Amino acid sequence: MDRNMPCQRYYRSGREMIRQADMCIKDKDLEYAYFLYVKFITIFVEKIRNHPQYQTVPIKDKEQNQQILRKVIPKAEELKEQILEQYQLEWDKCLQDAKERERIEKERLKQEELEKLREEEERKNKLAALAAVRTAKTSMTSITSPEENKYKKVPSVTPKPLTSTSNDIIAQTSKEKKTPTVDRSTKPFLPMSDNLTLRDVVLPTKLMQNFLMLAFSNTINNKETCGILAGRLERNKLLVTHLLIPEQTGSPDSCVTHNEEDIFDYQDQHNLITLGWIHTHPTQTAFLSSVDLHTHCAYQLMMAEAIAIVCAPKYDETGFFILTPEYGLDFIANCRETGFHPHPSDPPLYTKAKHCKLDVTAVIEVVDLRRK
Repeated sequence: MDRNMPCQRYYRSGREMIRQADMCIKDKDLEYAYFLYVKFITIFVEKIRNHPQYQTVPIKDKEQNQQILRKVIPKAEELKEQILEQYQLEWDKCLQDAKERERIEKERLKQEELEKLREEEERKNKLAALAAVRTAKTSMTSITSPEENKYKKVPSVTPKPLTSTSNDIIAQTSKEKKTPTVDRSTKPFLPMSDNLTLRDVVLPTKLMQNFLMLAFSNTINNKETCGILAGRLERNKLLVTHLLIPEQTGSPDSCVTHNEEDIFDYQDQHNLITLGWIHTHPTQTAFLSSVDLHTHCAYQLMMAEAIAIVCAPKYDETGFFILTPEYGLDFIANCRETGFHPHPSDPPLYTKAKHCKLDVTAVIEVVDLRRK
């Protein structure tokens, strides 16, 4: 619980958390849905009352939150049972496959042993047959004169027949089944947790162009412009479908939003989740300033995949960024400085968002909520 974050923002984020969890259930991602439900329960059952601004939260929001909790708690319990059952099935399958691999390996070793025995018997039989031929030649030479040998035909010698033991082994070998092949691609695996992998964020290629056109008047007046990236979860991918432009005030190096309720209301009405934000640097290159890092931290704490896009039209640059999960996110979350202030650069606090994918065929809907 970040005591410096406005308490009201937790309530707003909580509603979006539930929207995201519901999308995960539809997308068959039960694990992440359960994670979000438990996170919601932990915040609003155990933590929120310790926030210094708790008493300032409107009663209406608290009551609405309690209604959500009454639905979420049994949902989380049901999901827990489903996930445990799924884990058990996966574990049983894993054990079954392990036994099958062990059986196949034993059969392979047995086959190899039989093959060695067969080869050894063949070698012995060949040596015995060769010895018999040599013995026969020696005997015939000793009982006939050299002169007689010119006209006397040496009888052919039949090699020593295979022993009963070797016959049995060959017969047994022929009855063995061919060793089945194993398709390693079908080997079961446990799904990776959210801490180890990021889902793709799919962005319409037109998004940046549309945003720069919308921000043009501010850009030529050396003012920053910002927008919210919203969309949905589909087939384990996060799709940016809407660009929301809130009421805002821009300066050469900052942008402050107003009437954020309009954004939340629109997202509630259209069942959209927040996937990140975008803003311009009218005169600078594409990077994240210290203020940008703190702004983005709130987005990424809410969703690990949340991205920050920086458009620098003067330098024709566009950057797609994310706080480094292994260091930057935790560092910024615990930084209590405000305004522009220095941060260490090593190790890096942010990096390129490699999970961003551009789609030239995707459509973006721009919703400008600024009051004209």
